[in-house]
Amino acid sequence: MEFVFAYITAGSRDEARRIGRALVEERLAACANIFDGMTSIYRWQDAIEEATETVLIAKTRAELFDRLTARVRELHSYEVPCVVELRVGRGNPAYLDWLRDETV
Repeated sequence: MEFVFAYITAGSRDEARRIGRALVEERLAACANIFDGMTSIYRWQDAIEEATETVLIAKTRAELFDRLTARVRELHSYEVPCVVELRVGRGNPAYLDWLRDETV
């Protein structure tokens, strides 16, 4: 079984918390970590933008990534939310067992 981290950015801590809680409650992720206060510099609609964002990392099984992404798109305020899959290599076997057991 393959595991992934979904790297997601949100416009606020509250939005990241709301999305993370939904993903865990719906068992699309076993865990969601929130990192507040990230500065993003990006190009959007032909302009360079700078904004404070919050990073959400949702830990899940690779087979659930498409469903997780669809759910994030439903819940997210951004027109084009960042949802990127980061593959997990090796890990603590007991932790990976827990991750598997907490997702459906």
